[in-house]
Amino acid sequence: MSRQESIEIWVNGEFCEVEIAPRAMLLDVLRDQLRLTGTKRGCGHNACGTCTVIVDGEAVRSCVYPAARAADKKVETIEGLADEGRLHPLQQAFVDSGAVQCGFCTPGMIMAAKALLDANPQSIRHEIVEALSGNLCRCTGYAKIIEAVEQAAGAKKPDRERKRPVTGVVGQDKPRPDARAKVTGQAIYTADLYFDGMLNASVLRSEYPHARVLDVDTSEARSLPGVVAVITAEDVPGAKNHGLARPDWPVLVYGKVRYTGDAIAVVAAESEQAAADAIRLIKVRYEPLPVVPSAEEALADDSPLVHEGSNVLEHIQLARGDVEMGFAEADVIVENEYRTPRGDHAFMEPEAAVGLVDDQGRVVVYVGSQIPFSDRAQIAASLALPEDQVRVIQTKVGGAFGGKEDIAGQIHVALLAKITGRPVKLVYTRVESMIAHPKRHECLIRLRTGAQKDGRLTAAEAFILGDSGAYASLGPYVMTRAATHSLGPYEVPNAKVDCYAMYTNNPPAGAYRGFGAPQAHFAAETQMDVLAEKLGISPFDLRRINALRVGATTVTGQRLRESVGLLETIDRVAQAKGALTTADRPATRWRRGWGVASAYKNVGLGGGGPDSAGVEVELFDDGHVQVRAGAAEVGQGIVTVLAQIAAEELGVDYDMVDVLVGDTDLTPDGGATTASRQSYISGNAARIAARKLRDNLARAVSEELDSAPDDLTFAGGSISAGGSKSMTLTQAIRLAQAEGYSLTASTVYTPPKTVPLGQHGDAHFAYGYATQAAQVEVDITSGEVSVLQVIAAHDVGNAVSPVSVEGQVEGGIVMGLGFALMEDFTMADGVPQKTTLTKYRLPTTREMPKMMPIVIQHPTSQGPYGAKGVGEITSIPTAPAITNAIYDAIGVRFFSLPVTPERILSALEEANRNGV
Repeated sequence: MSRQESIEIWVNGEFCEVEIAPRAMLLDVLRDQLRLTGTKRGCGHNACGTCTVIVDGEAVRSCVYPAARAADKKVETIEGLADEGRLHPLQQAFVDSGAVQCGFCTPGMIMAAKALLDANPQSIRHEIVEALSGNLCRCTGYAKIIEAVEQAAGAKKPDRERKRPVTGVVGQDKPRPDARAKVTGQAIYTADLYFDGMLNASVLRSEYPHARVLDVDTSEARSLPGVVAVITAEDVPGAKNHGLARPDWPVLVYGKVRYTGDAIAVVAAESEQAAADAIRLIKVRYEPLPVVPSAEEALADDSPLVHEGSNVLEHIQLARGDVEMGFAEADVIVENEYRTPRGDHAFMEPEAAVGLVDDQGRVVVYVGSQIPFSDRAQIAASLALPEDQVRVIQTKVGGAFGGKEDIAGQIHVALLAKITGRPVKLVYTRVESMIAHPKRHECLIRLRTGAQKDGRLTAAEAFILGDSGAYASLGPYVMTRAATHSLGPYEVPNAKVDCYAMYTNNPPAGAYRGFGAPQAHFAAETQMDVLAEKLGISPFDLRRINALRVGATTVTGQRLRESVGLLETIDRVAQAKGALTTADRPATRWRRGWGVASAYKNVGLGGGGPDSAGVEVELFDDGHVQVRAGAAEVGQGIVTVLAQIAAEELGVDYDMVDVLVGDTDLTPDGGATTASRQSYISGNAARIAARKLRDNLARAVSEELDSAPDDLTFAGGSISAGGSKSMTLTQAIRLAQAEGYSLTASTVYTPPKTVPLGQHGDAHFAYGYATQAAQVEVDITSGEVSVLQVIAAHDVGNAVSPVSVEGQVEGGIVMGLGFALMEDFTMADGVPQKTTLTKYRLPTTREMPKMMPIVIQHPTSQGPYGAKGVGEITSIPTAPAITNAIYDAIGVRFFSLPVTPERILSALEEANRNGV
């Protein structure tokens, strides 16, 4: 077709006549014309499955399915499954099983599963796994998704061992408050927003990883029909840079580019095509500069400078005891060098932002961000506006894992909206997302460890070099966490750590699930296994001997006083492994082995910095409760935790609680959703605010119930006094209103004091602890590794929402599996080599191991009901457990990740040549 053509499609049982452009895909028609936004655009190249719909009974990828082919065909989307408000059995199973986290992949998963069950209603597990193998999920680890489809196919719901709830609602499995919206396609992510008169934006990014920008000519782009505005650095009225650790990242480049993701200009046009065409007309004159391609080269004395002054972004040093004396006391010393790769978050939702100017002239930005209030501050600074003239509204977030903490398109759309007076939407392509956003730090770690014959560690010394890329992002803090976790979860009396975060011409590296600890633990936990073998001590016993426990002191000098469940995690994993009766395969081409690794991870920001969060709780006339929190919900389940806490404190049904998050006008500042902090800090704020509200009600009704306020019981939507007198909550509300008591309460919660590194005291107010054991099978003819099962014991303090905790454990394991075996965002002289989800390989349902989450509960006295965070630690011990298992299977040790089939075959060949 050379021009637009009209076709007829049957969509969800309704006749639709649509106009399609040449090369239009079905996804474009569904989203942009029919506004069926439940079908998502995750990649645009047939790699992720978020766009799955059913056409004439067959599951298809609508992002590559030509719209013309759908003419006169029956199309089913997620919006058509529910029947008069009743969820389809698959949708209900996803809700009931806890198979929904961020929800971005959920519609595509459900549609792929529906196509399978429509064809074969009694599909069994391996058929389900295969049918969903083309649909990626970054959050759940697939286990509960598979379980949900099995239930819809008639399988029995698995029994889950649950500790009796500590209280009424806390400790129970409850569905996410947003689960229904996510399984029906009604949940709104940023790219799903449409406003009248909305413009589309596109960004011109650098051709070079390092170059001076001599001239930017936008004249041809500005004259292109449909183009409304083109902005460059000279159009930024306020702060020219943004940044979290430090403001060194240009809003739009001036002077020079420092990586290929640098933004040079942004176009706003009447259509996506016009914006893209205009970008290609912008002419930039560059003077290429020498590239700094690695942290090692950045540290060299003769290295070119990425920024003025020095390539050293941060230098972190730790010391404890007398290291030389400790090594002198050692009977065995092990020294190795470890390397971990750069990694992409690969969240299913690419970055997106929408900006507009409201009726009061204020700038409003919709975005799926992890730090809405920080976004507001940085937008206001660059637009030269007071913060109260900017509002940031968090939409649903399609996965984050640390990758949505930095500014992406927020300032660009805000500035364009201010200039044009019209709404502006910017949505990254998958390629653009992978080029532009920060990555996991690539690290080099040299580790020297000494121990006595009985296994007691005497000394350790670490040198760490982290590639922080072109801009600071959160690099200084990430590498600080790498340093503080570099010796593993063990007491080491004599230690020295020397750690560098380096500027290079690679993509910035910032927050990534685990925040430096996965890299550090890969080295530390591999080192422990090497040491165990040299000492002739079992890996489990060596970890028991040295494990942190109550009374132990960390490498930062913090004495642990409570909530240290590491030893129990080790013991429970050992017990579970010992109870298994799996038979080994015959020793032909396959080799099986087990590996173990332990870990710990701080909860909260720590280091003496601000770490507070605010929550407001309001009780309405009909007994409904609203919790308003600035915390960002990114799939981890903070909305569930806050709803359970409010319901518990006020004695109302869970379904009576609504949670509003991440709106800088309507919610208090919740700080960053990072460092596994929100359940502890925002959870405490919700608990205290709800308790204030309860106390107001108790005082209002105490005389009527003839009881002291503290003696009243709130439960089941009623308030009672020892069983003799009671009234409903709605009656109490009316009485409290009549007596002038407020039905709104707020709290800003600040956790226990922490201190900066080098000072005496607590570096962090709590830690999570974990041990995982992995069984692998290695095909020595192909080098392929299959992770058969993972036993994972995690000390979470107290599980407010056990099913959510399990989901975090399972998702973390599969992400750790990717870190161990396949994920590597490779660069070639500053140029990314894997910029699609086809090239950057992620674990699928086929790679999902059998997982056994074991929830350990060592409550922390200051956490809400004893809870502490779990979002990060679940992925930390997985990689070393897998690589230790590979060694157990084939006798070859790997000191670099990922352990790909090619590396295994090469190592086996070398071992054979050396007669090993």
